[in-house]
Amino acid sequence: MRIVKEFIMRTVAGETILVPTGATAEEFNGMLTLTETAKVIWENLEKVDSLDEMVHVLTEQYEVDEKTAKQDTAALISELLRIGFIECTKEDRTW
Repeated sequence: MRIVKEFIMRTVAGETILVPTGATAEEFNGMLTLTETAKVIWENLEKVDSLDEMVHVLTEQYEVDEKTAKQDTAALISELLRIGFIECTKEDRTW
């Protein structure tokens, strides 16, 4: 995966937010608040090569079963793809 929108991650009042910058600020009016798990996913999007690797990152860091981690991660990735914040880097569009 590749992040295609410009965001700065900040912690404000104990919450992690993504603040749009550059051209993204003109397209997207607002901020995104991330859960702790979503923050980990966002930080690792460009570091892992597959959904399974991301699930491994999450199961190592949190007490969550593989099935739940996979479902939740797939849902977040799907939404980020839908709104155009990230894009697949593999030709088969799997990651």
